[in-house]
Amino acid sequence: AYERTCRYFCRKTNSVVVCVGYRLAPEHPFPAQFEDCLTAAIHFLRTAQDHGVDPSRIVICGDSSGGTLAAAVAQALVNRRDLPKLRAQILIYPFLQCVDFNLPSYQQNERIPILLKERTLVLGLKYVNEDLCLEEVFKGCHVSEDRRLKYQKWVSPDYIPQEFKTRGYKPSPAYPPSKQTCQVAESMFDPVFSPLLAEDNVIARLPETFILTCEFDVLRDDGLLYKKRLEDHGISVTWCHLQEGFHGTVFLALLGRMVRFRS
Repeated sequence: AYERTCRYFCRKTNSVVVCVGYRLAPEHPFPAQFEDCLTAAIHFLRTAQDHGVDPSRIVICGDSSGGTLAAAVAQALVNRRDLPKLRAQILIYPFLQCVDFNLPSYQQNERIPILLKERTLVLGLKYVNEDLCLEEVFKGCHVSEDRRLKYQKWVSPDYIPQEFKTRGYKPSPAYPPSKQTCQVAESMFDPVFSPLLAEDNVIARLPETFILTCEFDVLRDDGLLYKKRLEDHGISVTWCHLQEGFHGTVFLALLGRMVRFRS
């Protein structure tokens, strides 16, 4: 599915492009996908010169769930002294957090194809192989009081710029956590699944970053929140926002003449 996209990037950037065919859930449950991507990244960092690549110029990139994996791999590599440092990370409309499914972008774009709000959670639960009531997660009942206190400094509508709240956003009421739901949802707070929840000492050591967000995408605010966290720690961030973009724009844009749209 991504060969055309990878060939395009390879041609346009004059780069060596390595695409990781990681195992898929639910046949291969979380975190097999991350482990495959990390293994591939480590192997390439060690053997880059065999492929004519300068080890100091390696960039990791992914879109959608691939953006999640790219972010998680970049975090896993920050403390590796036996490997070259990543030059940069490119995150294209990534999924980055499971704390709040009522951020402005989730409210505004919940029924906009191709990634509907409900589908986002259904796919995420399939990935971590957990069975949870969607309604309870949408209400935030899967987040314990301790976690709420910890994560509110990173995940909050307060950190979304006002211009992104003008399209029909309403603050959501707070619901009490469900002890049973919190226990089942434990794996969703692993930074491998939700890279936005990594500790400050990890975020502060990440490489230069490019983030692409789309206006009509439930994951828009994940990107905005990660941008803020990185910048708060002095990481250089290049941000591109497609005002008429939607989730899947980059992939569909490279299908040739079959699909055309302004963004």
